[in-house]
Amino acid sequence: MDGRATQTAGRPREHAHWARAPLGPGGDSLDLLTARFDRHRYAPHYHEEFTVGVCVGGTEIIDYRGGRLHVGPGSIVVLAPGEVHTGGPGATGGYAYRAMYPAPSLLTEAIATPPHFPDPLVDDPRLAAALRAAHTELSAHADPLEAESRLPWLLTALARRHGGARPLTDHASLGRGPGADHITRTVRDRLADELLAPPSLAELAAPLGLSRYQLLRAFRTSTGMPPYAWLAQHRVKRARAHLEEGLRPAEAASLVGFADQAHLTRWFRRVLGVTPAAYRDSVRPQQRSRQRAPARPRLPA
Repeated sequence: MDGRATQTAGRPREHAHWARAPLGPGGDSLDLLTARFDRHRYAPHYHEEFTVGVCVGGTEIIDYRGGRLHVGPGSIVVLAPGEVHTGGPGATGGYAYRAMYPAPSLLTEAIATPPHFPDPLVDDPRLAAALRAAHTELSAHADPLEAESRLPWLLTALARRHGGARPLTDHASLGRGPGADHITRTVRDRLADELLAPPSLAELAAPLGLSRYQLLRAFRTSTGMPPYAWLAQHRVKRARAHLEEGLRPAEAASLVGFADQAHLTRWFRRVLGVTPAAYRDSVRPQQRSRQRAPARPRLPA
């Protein structure tokens, strides 16, 4: 899977968009491709990384390992590094897909041996939906801590469920390391203290003697959410106070560590169901009316 764009009659019919998601502040990155092709066929080629794709429309035909794959909507396809393959539309027309290109290390954080996918087509609707959602959101807005939390977690799940590898023992859940509650308190305190420039998962995990996967698992077990989601909600809480003081949404966003107003708005709607501007407008008139209300006359004694 790869990508290029063509144009027909002044209107783009085939398109491809590349994005790069940084995996933690100052860490590695992961390339993301969104593509829609009507007629384009790839020449035989290979990638040095894994290819993990989710078909979102039509049917793609891939020649791979001497066979032919028919990839339909909702299917996950996993192509190994260095394996030559092609790609093109099926008989019914074009195809659309989202693909990512992870280094092998991103699939091996919680398994004892490198993953091997004997069947490159994976039928796992819930995982496919999660991969597609993460790809869509991170292609539009790649927050480093969010990318580092979501993508390795999903890729590890892919390797553990379908890669034919033995899972590593999770020491944090077996009592031979710090407990989940202690891990969670430590991570929350540090994220709150470093709100504007949060550390990477690797930086959070190292002092606790954990891998990124172990830290994620312990945190999710204790809180029901990954660290980036907790941090975003903590930032929303802090932003509310700034909005109630009269600051504009863009000002509040910069003070609590969101990349911009759009990033704040996305999380504000998720947490509170309204935009920051609507929230500010709803609380400020009440405060102004209280401030401007005339003092009641004192009654004579």
